[in-house]
Amino acid sequence: MSIETTNRFDKEQIQAFSNGRQEPQWLQDIRLNGLELVDSLELPKPDKTKINKWNFTEFNRELAEAQSVESLSKLPKPLQELTGNDENQNVNVQQNGQSIYTHIAKELEEQGVIFTDLATAVSKHEDVLKKFLFSEAVSVNENRLTALHAALLNGGLLVYVPKNVQVEAPLQAIFSLDTENGGLFNHVIVVAEENSQVTYVENYVSPEVKAGNVNIIVEVYAEAGSKVSFGAVDHLSNDVTTYVVRRAHVGRDARVEWALGQMNNGNTVSENTTHLIGEGSTGDAKTVTVGTGNQKQNFTTSIIHHGKHSDGQILKHGVMLDQATMIFNGIGKIEHGASKSNAEQTERVLMLSEKARGDANPILLIDEDDVTAGHAASVGRIDPLQMFYLMSRGITRKEAERLVVHGFLAPVVEELPIDTVKERLREAIERKVK
Repeated sequence: MSIETTNRFDKEQIQAFSNGRQEPQWLQDIRLNGLELVDSLELPKPDKTKINKWNFTEFNRELAEAQSVESLSKLPKPLQELTGNDENQNVNVQQNGQSIYTHIAKELEEQGVIFTDLATAVSKHEDVLKKFLFSEAVSVNENRLTALHAALLNGGLLVYVPKNVQVEAPLQAIFSLDTENGGLFNHVIVVAEENSQVTYVENYVSPEVKAGNVNIIVEVYAEAGSKVSFGAVDHLSNDVTTYVVRRAHVGRDARVEWALGQMNNGNTVSENTTHLIGEGSTGDAKTVTVGTGNQKQNFTTSIIHHGKHSDGQILKHGVMLDQATMIFNGIGKIEHGASKSNAEQTERVLMLSEKARGDANPILLIDEDDVTAGHAASVGRIDPLQMFYLMSRGITRKEAERLVVHGFLAPVVEELPIDTVKERLREAIERKVK
């Protein structure tokens, strides 16, 4: 049984929404194209996870009006905790798809760096937005959920770093959903021109929402010689259904690093793909997750080698509790012609419950001879020797398990480039483990 989307949204509604935001015709055409495709396309088909009965369409499109604030100290407390108290940091905070606070250093603006919400980008940076929105990394017509995303897009961010500009301080975004049963369709574009560098971290939260739908698409474009460090902490509520696509195109001698803390409490299907287009390009993808309750999660990480001498590294650690179900799929693909490339991956799942289910599937697809590649995977319980060692020193079993879990997830947690976000991820792990 497939999800029914007919008559939920019509052309007049989409046009009225677009006109209300004073969007150009090309953007409205993207929306209408997505709407037209919704009923003819199938849902995505993540390996070993059936999502046809998940709720992707029954939600409230009328999100609550958000109020702008003048300082970080005026933000709602859950959002304050993510930002800290440094008023000089580069941060954009959005609530229900609306920007409520933003700050970027003056010197970055003078260098041509763009760090703004999509609504502002439409009016002030239309040429950049038009060039990269739904361009090479993600297409509207891939599946029903990408088409729905295009039609209902209501939030997001544009990050643009000009050639030779090094952004030393991180750029941080916080996306909050606080409308009960609301639908957030968030699109983030990160562009690093030649020989530039940027660290970007995003946070998704729904602190007081019990149900909802979040549809996220990220496009990263790293041009020759650039470096993009992309961190994320997704921590959405129990009955928020989440669809995530994060993709990157990496040019010659460029590097994209992913550090993803996927800590949602509801059902989640997530795809993270890196295309190593240029010679000498590098992709490094790290993911950490904890499954609790009855939630179902599917995480597919792919690094696809197109350029010679490209290097791809995948590391995923997950912990499973209660009756949760999780699938780790890792794909390292070396295309014909990508000689001298290296594809490595490791997936590890730690089980803390008899009723939990975890699966790790490393896959190598090699179409070239002169390459190196390898993979490792494990699904198991806590090592009894570790438990014995800890408990022999007077630590209770529950506390020993907690310490083992934190140590198991640490290789990914430590990769997050902002200390406050790293601390929030540790706190999210702690809450889930308890």
